[in-house]
Amino acid sequence: MAGTGILHYLQSSDTITHAVAYVLLAMSVASWCFLIVKGWMLGRAKRQAARAIAQFWQAPTLSEGVAALRRADSERVFTPLAEAALHATEVDIPGALLARVERSERVLRALRQALTASQRRLEFGQVLLASVGSTAPFVGLLGTVWGIYHALGSIAASGQAMIENVAGPVGEALIMTAFGLVVAIPAVLAYNVLGRMVRQLSEELDGFAHDLHAYVCAPAPVAPQVKSAQPSSA
Repeated sequence: MAGTGILHYLQSSDTITHAVAYVLLAMSVASWCFLIVKGWMLGRAKRQAARAIAQFWQAPTLSEGVAALRRADSERVFTPLAEAALHATEVDIPGALLARVERSERVLRALRQALTASQRRLEFGQVLLASVGSTAPFVGLLGTVWGIYHALGSIAASGQAMIENVAGPVGEALIMTAFGLVVAIPAVLAYNVLGRMVRQLSEELDGFAHDLHAYVCAPAPVAPQVKSAQPSSA
């Protein structure tokens, strides 16, 4: 019965009310699609993080570690950092400006750029949820104001505040308010949940970048020298 009433009010409404309803519907579909895709991507990246990093550090060389990380990190969250560190260590162009920079600074610069790119990729689309969560109630409020305007117009036209004159417009106003909240509340909750997952992955990225810099810039171990035994003179 409630669904029939909502459809009745929407069918009897005008173009502006229909436009508001379509805008809210588009916002809801966009936020839910983004929530499903982004949640799946972040959840998969979070599950793969520990195993991918462990396989990287178990590799004998940096290049083999990058190869192992590429296989384990299918979402390419940590791989760009390892690739940047590997590329920074292989830069050897005589006369190039980058070759004149110290190794530590060169690696730090490459890791900082890769870290920024990975964090931007993790945060991509979050503004959509924030925008939907903050604007959907006001879009619904527009429909509410328009419904009240219709109710006042009906009263003015009839000269009497009869229930049959104001029931339709007031129903439209209440429905638009409810639609705005139905669209906004899931978007706000999704923004908070996904934002927490992004922050956790960003913290792991920061730690991984710090460990990479420490490893790449660490001095090479010096092999112990074995002194040959001198023959004793007779």
